[in-house]
Amino acid sequence: MRTVFDAQVAPELIDRSLAESTFGSVWLEIPRPHHPALSAPVHCDLLVVGGGYTGLWTALQAAERDPAQRIVLIEAERIGWAASGRNGGFVDASLTHGTENGRSRWPDELDTLIELGLDNLDGMQDDIARLGLDVDWQRTGMLTVATEPHQVDWLREAADAGEGRFLDEQQVRAELDSPTYRAGLFNPVTCAIVHPAKLAVELARACAERGVQLHEHTAATGVRRAGDAIRVSTAGPTITARRVVLATNVFRSLLRRNRMHTVPVYDYVLATEPLSADQLDRIGWRSRQGVGDCGNQFHYYRLTTDNRIVWGGYDAIYHFGRRVRSAYEDRPSTYRRLAAHFFITFPQLDDVRFTHRWAGAIDTNTRFCAHWGSACGGRVVYTNGFTGLGVAASRFAAAVCLDLLSGRDTERTRLRMVRRRPVPFPPEPLASIGIQATRWSLDRADHAAGRRNLFLRTLDRLGLGFDS
Repeated sequence: MRTVFDAQVAPELIDRSLAESTFGSVWLEIPRPHHPALSAPVHCDLLVVGGGYTGLWTALQAAERDPAQRIVLIEAERIGWAASGRNGGFVDASLTHGTENGRSRWPDELDTLIELGLDNLDGMQDDIARLGLDVDWQRTGMLTVATEPHQVDWLREAADAGEGRFLDEQQVRAELDSPTYRAGLFNPVTCAIVHPAKLAVELARACAERGVQLHEHTAATGVRRAGDAIRVSTAGPTITARRVVLATNVFRSLLRRNRMHTVPVYDYVLATEPLSADQLDRIGWRSRQGVGDCGNQFHYYRLTTDNRIVWGGYDAIYHFGRRVRSAYEDRPSTYRRLAAHFFITFPQLDDVRFTHRWAGAIDTNTRFCAHWGSACGGRVVYTNGFTGLGVAASRFAAAVCLDLLSGRDTERTRLRMVRRRPVPFPPEPLASIGIQATRWSLDRADHAAGRRNLFLRTLDRLGLGFDS
């Protein structure tokens, strides 16, 4: 069975659209202040390792909880250079990577998790306003579109469950006109869009204004307990801290116990040139919603403030050995596939060209949303595993980390989602075999009206299944 995205697109059109594209994230083409590398040993109350969203929110919240403490944040490269500067800028309320994933794992907690997720999104919006963060925040809502007949029923069921307003084909195409759309689901409150790199830069500014000591080009190489303190080694000076939060996302954990819990999966993105008023009118994208389709291999797309379309998703590539390498990012076959799917979705825009192409590694675990853990007698706490939906969830994760470090009994720390870690991935070659088999099976499900094969149904029964 063919899907709409199996249609053929003229190679000449793809060649022409990508010919002038630059390799690199469109988001990172903004001024970014430099923070000095650590040059001398330092003692602090709290050390945060990692300068992405999770680390920045942790440092900011810690400074606001206790302004008197000394907080240091170190980043191996530049603030926001990895996932925080390369994602699509979708700020989704879900803490569980979607309702179905949450329902399958924590059915008794689902209502609480949904409420906490919405509270977290509202709180993030309030923080951005209160702190005066210039991040191009827009609470546009999320439009989910069906591109295959069987997906229409999925959206009807979601609407019946209160997850949004169902739109028939005529209604969804009035919102955004694509010949591939068969139906839609719109939720006005569960998603915002943001400029990802501006968010990281502005969070860093807010941290610095509250006394957080920020150091770039300072890679942590080891962590160990030293009496009542924690020693974190770097390529240069050693840092001694009372408490440590490890917010290293997809990169190799400093703690052996956490290294098997995530794998890096590469996501790929294109950005168009700014669309003219005429080009925007051709597709009627007036409400500027974030958009995603219903496939297991799905696309996500949104408008920037200067009316570029950022278009990503579909391919999710794992490379044998769990390594994060820049060589994996420039993948011509995937960029060509993304371009083809763009023109299938919007044939009206065949004169549009792509100016940027880029990729980044997503930290994926076996439950597809964040997990937490501790070490060194509770003096070290870590979190990762956001699986591509961490722009908002990172703020929640930071609050959980600080609750755990303080030993506070909170609604957050009582969650089974927080108290229990996911099943780790097996060692190689089993990890690669399993991941590739899952990816192949999800593709087959997309080509079989959503029907999941025996392999996927077995993973579902084991609590390891993925439903995007």
